Amino acid sequence: MGRGVAGAGRATARAGKATAGGTARAGRATAKGAQKVGRATRRLTYANGAGRTGLGRLIELSAGNSASDAMVTVALASTVFFGVPVGEARGSVALYLVITMLPFGLLAPFVGPILDRFRSGRRYVMAGTLFGRGLLCFAMAAAVGPGDLPTLFIGALGVLVLSKAYNVSRAAIMPSVLPADIGLVSANARVALFTLVSAGIAVPVGAGLTAWLGSATVLRVAMVAFLLLGVVAVRLPRHVDSPDLEEEGAAPRWRTLLKVGPAVAEAVWANVAVRVFSGFLLFFLLFLVQDQAVPWLAADQQAARDPFFDIPKTIALLAGAAGLGGLLGAAVANWTRKHAPQLIVLVTLAVAAVTTVVTAIFFGVWTALAISLITAFAQELGKLALDAIVQREIGEEVRSSTFGVVEAVLQLAWVFGGLVGLVFSLARSGTAGLVTLAVLLTVALAWLLVSRRKRVRAATARVHRERAGYADQHPRPDTLDPTKPLTNPNSP
Repeated sequence: MGRGVAGAGRATARAGKATAGGTARAGRATAKGAQKVGRATRRLTYANGAGRTGLGRLIELSAGNSASDAMVTVALASTVFFGVPVGEARGSVALYLVITMLPFGLLAPFVGPILDRFRSGRRYVMAGTLFGRGLLCFAMAAAVGPGDLPTLFIGALGVLVLSKAYNVSRAAIMPSVLPADIGLVSANARVALFTLVSAGIAVPVGAGLTAWLGSATVLRVAMVAFLLLGVVAVRLPRHVDSPDLEEEGAAPRWRTLLKVGPAVAEAVWANVAVRVFSGFLLFFLLFLVQDQAVPWLAADQQAARDPFFDIPKTIALLAGAAGLGGLLGAAVANWTRKHAPQLIVLVTLAVAAVTTVVTAIFFGVWTALAISLITAFAQELGKLALDAIVQREIGEEVRSSTFGVVEAVLQLAWVFGGLVGLVFSLARSGTAGLVTLAVLLTVALAWLLVSRRKRVRAATARVHRERAGYADQHPRPDTLDPTKPLTNPNSP
């Protein structure tokens, strides 16, 4: 019996060693796989000279920033402050939009001028936005347990403002890290691709950790990530900082949409139309689906309804289509190396208008998925082109101010579109809302095209006048009067 017990003990020990060996091998395989993924990612981020200029390090920093923001969003989604159920009354959702987005819209215009005053220390400004979010995550983690709503609200608003401040700073320094072989649209697209992918990975990871360990723990993980990223930001290349320029006798300039020039203004208004379209469509479709006021979920069409689709599956498919559309927008922007960003902006608005018209005529589950994809595609591609236009047209001394104003305007446009979408969903008619949206998008596109045509005609006429005046002052030799002798104008 003793020998049997000893044999069983040895067998247990061998099994334990085998299990430990298997775990160690699995760990080594996982580590090797992570190293391979890391090396492959580094090759992509540092391609085309991005490693020499610092663009690669900026891409990696932005990807980590996006993943950390996504984890904060997932962690806060289950708290009492952000836990707004889909089926809750429209008034509660409207209040949620107002109290979370409008304060940011009011604060964002002041972010840019502050950043413009610290152009010589942009690395430290970016690091400050990361360190600040880390401290706010620490405070929110402590407030989750007791349900401290004021702390959660202030912390969430602070994270949102600092996140946008980081994006404004990142966009402002892009020209200083741009390699010779990459255009501005492509560089912005490369950053967007990696940030979208990293956020897409962080969302399920954060959701799993939240379900397992709770929101407070995930917020603490995000805190550590933000603090480490702040150190990485300080280690960016020094040439991302630009010297402060002293303007003799010039007062500080505040950029508005009336002073940014026609190219930037046109791109901003086109993106405003797309953002209104995006906000409208999100909440309009969401509540139509929730109310089963769409053809494939309508209660009076039970017999003809496809049993595959229900409310949760439809919402998941719409969200997946929107995520895929954002990735496609960034990917297409990365390929548009030789196309003018002004053309891209107008094309995105035209595509959105045409898609809305088609969806209004053939409203169904597949057209709803298509318009969700196209909406995210147009928003991502149009915004990347707008960033390139601002980076090219606006001087460095006020570039951050311009980006701050643009971000605020676009955010307010999205909130406005969402509120209008909530109101239109009360009619429980998908066709009526989509027709209205199609008309507004078409009018916006026509107005921009007419304005552009007038501007081109005025520029052409001005060039002709200048050429005519030059010709009058400097006639060609073959047009001179042969009866008049040529004289030296400097002779006595």
